[in-house]
Amino acid sequence: MADEKYLKRIFQAYYKEKQSEIPLVNLYEQREFGFIPWEKLIMIRHIGFNSSVNLKKYFIANTPKHAYASGSLYLQPENQDMLGKGYQGCDLIFDIDVDHFYTPCKEDHDIWYCKECGENGRGMVQKCPKCGKLKLKKITWICEDCLDAAKNEIIKLIYNFLIPDFNIDIEKMKIAFSGHRGYHLKIEDEKMRTLTSDERREIVDYMTGENISFEILGLQEKGGNIFGFSRKTIGWPQKIINKIENILKKSNIEIETLLSEKRTYNLSQNLIENFLNFKENFLKIIENNNNNNWTLVGFTLNAWIKFLRTIVTELGIEVDIPVTIDTHRLIRYPGSLHGTTGFKVQEIYHDDLDLFNPLDESNEKLDPIVFKSEKIITQKIEIIETKIPATKIKGETFGPYTQGEKIEVPHHIAVFLLCKGVAKTI
Repeated sequence: MADEKYLKRIFQAYYKEKQSEIPLVNLYEQREFGFIPWEKLIMIRHIGFNSSVNLKKYFIANTPKHAYASGSLYLQPENQDMLGKGYQGCDLIFDIDVDHFYTPCKEDHDIWYCKECGENGRGMVQKCPKCGKLKLKKITWICEDCLDAAKNEIIKLIYNFLIPDFNIDIEKMKIAFSGHRGYHLKIEDEKMRTLTSDERREIVDYMTGENISFEILGLQEKGGNIFGFSRKTIGWPQKIINKIENILKKSNIEIETLLSEKRTYNLSQNLIENFLNFKENFLKIIENNNNNNWTLVGFTLNAWIKFLRTIVTELGIEVDIPVTIDTHRLIRYPGSLHGTTGFKVQEIYHDDLDLFNPLDESNEKLDPIVFKSEKIITQKIEIIETKIPATKIKGETFGPYTQGEKIEVPHHIAVFLLCKGVAKTI
């Protein structure tokens, strides 16, 4: 509790000093706000603000651990009754978080413990591989690799789907680093706000490739031959063809390594050899939009479907589906601090997205590591978790650490470890 009071105090000092920099989201007067306090981790919601002064006063006076605002617009956002709020529509929101999909770096920095049998390990698991129980304690970490993976999903979302397939104006997209393990994208568009939950589900299904029918796209078996689809057909057929062409243009060694990967394609050696033998002919076929004969020795219709599903999985977006389809969802407020890291929820203009690096950002205006000071200020803390993975922030690596270690680290690293709940002040 003493550490939480300390963190609340430095969060408060930050909000007081930076109150002029806290951004105002579009139509904030019509949005519902929600806050999670330090004292009790229960969402306090159904709050509205009719002025920017009152909003900023709330941050300073109450200093929440987490702060949120709705994607929805209401006539009475502060009304406790959802039906009485006067729903006016909801921005289309996408949440991409590496908690929800595999990245290789998790094998290095995500730790789990089984509460039932005591087994422990690293990586992304849903249940204990030893006893099969779901009661796991997890320590999920961040690194540049997994945050890059999340950023790449946002880039794919924008440039592979939202712009080419839905013709969304990029200037209507609001992008933000969540302050922890992902990114948010919000589309502020009047037409999008009218979408129902079911219609939002249709959009998400399209972007993830969920329930895609290759037969409807044109894949069929006819007269003993397999016929695929043409690049002329925009949308998924075009994306799939481009991906196949990209694979075919790799070296034979690269193709063999890719297609044998167990987590993705996992093709047998015979199929891989047949694919390589067919490589040059297949390239000519897909480059000739009038020829879609994909007949390949060993590749039955079912084998093609399995192969194409893997391609769709790679091309689709790893998005948190419930966030997009929920028309009353609250998302983190830009400019607020994330209570699990001490990092700022940082808005990013699309032109800055490619080079943005939240753990080592050179542009001071975009840097979410707000507790790093110009002077070298250190702090003594003690590790209270059994194992803590290494943490690399601002080009410096700290750890790994084990329980009971007393360490002296820069202030921003201490804040991070305290917010993660793996250390205490001494």
